Amino acid sequence: MTANELREKIKGLVKQVYKPTSTVDLDSSAEVDISLEAEKFPLLLKFPELKRVLVDLLTDQYEVFVKDIQWVAPKPTTFRIVLANDESFNLVWAVRSWICIVEGKRYYLLNLNEEERATESIARILAYGNGQAESMDASGELAASDSESTSSSSSSSGGGDFPGGESGGETETETETETETETEEQPTGGN
Repeated sequence: MTANELREKIKGLVKQVYKPTSTVDLDSSAEVDISLEAEKFPLLLKFPELKRVLVDLLTDQYEVFVKDIQWVAPKPTTFRIVLANDESFNLVWAVRSWICIVEGKRYYLLNLNEEERATESIARILAYGNGQAESMDASGELAASDSESTSSSSSSSGGGDFPGGESGGETETETETETETETEEQPTGGN
């Protein structure tokens, strides 16, 4: 085997091993659709299973609701998902499945009912909102309506048309005397 034959054999093997990942011919005149959009969260490229879980919890439009994804701990693999309103929840990879921790409550996503409850909890913290997310015009109108309502509610008893006075109905002493009379009226168990 000569040196040239060896080079040709190596070139052939290299072409077989390093096949191009794209079959797009850039030299042709045909229209080519190449997406130059980068992933908003590069961490999802490293952990594709995390993307699947986010799609399960937040739908495939999760990017609208998620502000940032942070890798918090390597073992157990823990991610903090920061939502658009600066609230957050954690996703932890367990051996069998993911664990979603929302406001201190753990949801094991292997169980469908717990996955649904986790989704509802995330929807609840998304509904909390953020005062900074409102536009200037809306916040100005909101502040004006709040000042009007506080001035009108300061003259009222502060809560609607509920029975009782400002203290919320019956007083503590009334409740104590009622329970004392109820215990006195109950017969004892022995003869």
